[in-house]
Amino acid sequence: MPGRRPSSNSSPRWSDFPALWEQPVGGISLAELSSNLIKCRRCDRLVAWREQVAKEKRAAYRDETYWGRPVPGFGDPRARLVLVGLAPAAHGANRTGRMFTGDRSGEWLYRALYRAGFANQPTSTHPGDGLKLRDCWVTSSVRCAPPGNRPLAEETANCSRWLVEELGQLAKMEALVALGGFAHTNLLRSASRLGWLAPRPRPAFGHGKVTRLRNGPVLISSYHPSQQNTFTGRLTEEMFDQVFRIAWQWLKK
Repeated sequence: MPGRRPSSNSSPRWSDFPALWEQPVGGISLAELSSNLIKCRRCDRLVAWREQVAKEKRAAYRDETYWGRPVPGFGDPRARLVLVGLAPAAHGANRTGRMFTGDRSGEWLYRALYRAGFANQPTSTHPGDGLKLRDCWVTSSVRCAPPGNRPLAEETANCSRWLVEELGQLAKMEALVALGGFAHTNLLRSASRLGWLAPRPRPAFGHGKVTRLRNGPVLISSYHPSQQNTFTGRLTEEMFDQVFRIAWQWLKK
């Protein structure tokens, strides 16, 4: 099953890939995980797309060397707060090699983390720009930029192993923030592999919604800081700040 791509006229479901979702996790270090992750070429479609984007580039970045590989998580390994997004942006993290760095979504995210006290500065432009996170880790459900920002179910299932191993290494984690409905669903589906029990039926996504995971962290859901949400006013800075105020309330319990 690994490597098989659903036909173009199919609508794959998460349950179509049980073998991928049930793979055991290994318990390696975050450094080893990152080293292994950036070599991953498991999903043909994603590999082709991320490398095509890195070769063709956007005109504004034509003089830059794109990262063009899977993007590892970023932040404080002792973090109590962990943020999970969808996937790297084609000309954001796929270009810079750091989560939520070099695009509009990242501008919103790191401004909010700075206001909430989790980041030492409000900007994130490139690795080496001085950004440091305190008590916070940022990662994503899928590690390669997908065409149209829409990973296939099999690609998400393939990548779930990286996310589960990563979360398993963040031993001090107490709160998770799901950035968007995709991450919300993905985290709930992955919970059992980490020994967490999610409520049944699985809670629907909602901005600011809090879900208790038995034996695990609290899950706080937020609209993703995508341009689609921020440009339309669906997500405002006040709404985003409220998510991190909720997180602080749980971290202080």
